[in-house]
Amino acid sequence: MDVTDNGHRPTGAVEQVLYEVKKTIVGQDALLERLMVALLSRGHILVEGVPGLAKTLAVKALAQAIGGDFHRVQFTPDLVPADIVGTRVYHQASGEFQVSLGPVFTNLLLADEINRAPAKVQSALLEVMQEQQVTIGRETHRIPRPFLVMATQNPIESEGTYPLPEAQVDRFMMKVLVGYPSPTEEFVIVERAIAPAPITHAIVDPRRLIEMQSQVEQVYVDPALIEYSVRLANATRDPAEVGLGELQRYVSFGASPRASINLVLAARAMAYLRGRDYVLVSDLAELALDVFRHRLVLSYEALSDDVTADQILTRVLHALPVPTPVAAGNR
Repeated sequence: MDVTDNGHRPTGAVEQVLYEVKKTIVGQDALLERLMVALLSRGHILVEGVPGLAKTLAVKALAQAIGGDFHRVQFTPDLVPADIVGTRVYHQASGEFQVSLGPVFTNLLLADEINRAPAKVQSALLEVMQEQQVTIGRETHRIPRPFLVMATQNPIESEGTYPLPEAQVDRFMMKVLVGYPSPTEEFVIVERAIAPAPITHAIVDPRRLIEMQSQVEQVYVDPALIEYSVRLANATRDPAEVGLGELQRYVSFGASPRASINLVLAARAMAYLRGRDYVLVSDLAELALDVFRHRLVLSYEALSDDVTADQILTRVLHALPVPTPVAAGNR
């Protein structure tokens, strides 16, 4: 793996970014790590958790640590696409229309409670995520790089929400479930809450982060690991292939090819975070639930039997033979 100009391994900068963010955020190590994985692999994250778990604060602190811009959009039923992407505004003095860019023109965008806005607003945001550009009138505007969308959902309250269609959810690289902190972590959280807020310093800048994204693309992935991710996706469509035919009645639709693609992309970023220039099976296994859970469409029978996507995926992972890739030094 390449080294930076100051002779340190690239992961040194990533570790410093995480350290800086953890001055503000207590716990949530998995969320912070997934945010960095998504940022390095040019993906987006859907986060599900109850209110008050520092989801907004985590994204804001990360934006400050990478020296990028941060915008937050609170999704509500009366939101329209122009509130997200921008619109043309008529200026009476000049007699001309001028473009007013929306909050998506940033580095880190928090789409808070994305399922509270109707489908047309969700589609406007997800189009930006896929195309990295916005067309207003006859002009096309590129989104700043790097660009990460973190969307949140509240798993408790369903009144007044618009569930994201499966085709839209599929465009998120990962869905991360955020739980409550441990008693020890919560004690530290309260201690920090009553003390002056720490200042988060910029450790890298967007240009340096783009260079790191390019380095992640050079991380080696053995063909056996690519085959493993494909077999995992296929096993969710037909569990009988791995001897789990009894699960077939619980799955209406398995994971799409985006799942296997994103699993490999995320595993490369995870290997980079761990200081390696090659992917291990453990990288794929560690990220599999986050990459796959939102891509399974469960049947009504699964809902009635209280069977979750994580339970199905865990059984499939255990049943799937583990590949033996070529050693990094022998390739």
